[in-house]
Amino acid sequence: MKIHIATDHAGLELKNIIKGHLISEGYNVTDHGAHEYDALDDYPDFIFPCAHAVADDPESRGIILGGSGQGESMAANRVKGVRAAVYYNGPESIVKLSREHNNANVLSLGARFMDEDEILAVIKMWLAEPFAGGRHQRRIDKLDL
Repeated sequence: MKIHIATDHAGLELKNIIKGHLISEGYNVTDHGAHEYDALDDYPDFIFPCAHAVADDPESRGIILGGSGQGESMAANRVKGVRAAVYYNGPESIVKLSREHNNANVLSLGARFMDEDEILAVIKMWLAEPFAGGRHQRRIDKLDL
């Protein structure tokens, strides 16, 4: 599976850890940045290219990070075809439902609210969870009208 990944400065260290982990697990990873720490960078500069890449390849997924993941999710969800879910350390059922019911193709993570082990476990769960389809597909079809 192709995974697109992006962050601003707040998630740079975790992005690099996630990228290395995903590559070691056999995923094909494209890194849309940030590639170096710049406290003044702007998340849309990295999130939009990542979101567009996911929208252009329905078989791929995206993982984006920020301080809370909220702004990054808002940016990604402006791209037609992207369904970004935010997670920053709440009930794990949120991650499962984002895939099962919403077929989320981008996971937006709050880097300031989770440690490396938590994030890697959530990503593993999110990548493995299938979409239920059925009545949920009808709802998703209405998102991009």
